[in-house]
Amino acid sequence: MSRGDFLIVCLGNICRSPVVAEVVRQRFAAAGRPVVVESCGTGGWHVGHGADARMREAARVAGYDLSAHRARQLDIADFQRFGRVLAMDRANLRDLTAACPSPLRSRLDLFLPAAGVADVDEVPDPYYGGVEDFRHVIALAERGADGLLRLTQA
Repeated sequence: MSRGDFLIVCLGNICRSPVVAEVVRQRFAAAGRPVVVESCGTGGWHVGHGADARMREAARVAGYDLSAHRARQLDIADFQRFGRVLAMDRANLRDLTAACPSPLRSRLDLFLPAAGVADVDEVPDPYYGGVEDFRHVIALAERGADGLLRLTQA
């Protein structure tokens, strides 16, 4: 893996990417390896909004606090700022690839495969789902965060 800082990207930056970023941040901190982790969306519909209330609640129950999160949209400078830019799904990765300067495309990947999770490659969008869908995203975030931690150990 390259530089140890991560930008986690989904569509609107209110469900998947905020919770994945918080889980990665907490798991690295608990291991004594603080890391810069931010999240953003490829779309700008929710800029300035907090995380989806259903995700905030599911995250709270799982021990993660998303109350300070404010959605933001991807900025071209993000590709230079972050060592890894990790997408939640293939559509997000296509959008990132289209926006990313060619020399920096090696920094792009899907979150779960980049974290060594072999049996699933996308974090599904829970927006139109129920409580279990939000819990499933958190479980995938934890698996991925643990994988990133293992893969980035010296």
